[in-house]
Amino acid sequence: MQSNDTPSDLAPLLEGAFSGPTEFAQLVRDALATAAAQGWKEMVWSDASFEDWPLREKAVVDSLEAWARSGRRLTLLAHNFDAIIRFQPRFVRWRVLWDHIIECRVCRHLDASEVPSALWSPYWAMRRLDTVRSTGQAGSEPQRRVLLREELEECRRNSGPGFPSTTLGL
Repeated sequence: MQSNDTPSDLAPLLEGAFSGPTEFAQLVRDALATAAAQGWKEMVWSDASFEDWPLREKAVVDSLEAWARSGRRLTLLAHNFDAIIRFQPRFVRWRVLWDHIIECRVCRHLDASEVPSALWSPYWAMRRLDTVRSTGQAGSEPQRRVLLREELEECRRNSGPGFPSTTLGL
């Protein structure tokens, strides 16, 4: 992280509860803009399908483009990536260009409803506790980040590769 201070043109990330799909989508946008501005080295995203994440938006892909530099790492955990391929074309194009910093894993050992819906970084984390209503908690408290990281790491260890950047055929 380049600085512990949030740049003046960015609002501080939410510390506390969020509710509803609009707040959730804005929280993802804000987190990615902050990741780019502050130079977060690593992020882990987890969701059953990422269908309702705002990854199709130009502003989100622009934030990812600004974030993606040498030394960055993004891990995606999902039950399946079909919805990303179908509904998030801007992200799919970005993913192809930045394949070398992205690891995509399929969590088939879990039911789709058991895959955590979360965004983790070493500095801040967000988790949806109810994906139907898009309610959850966010914050930078160390305990929140450590517990979520442990859960996501367990999912990653029990997962397999998925969502290749290219499809090879004969």
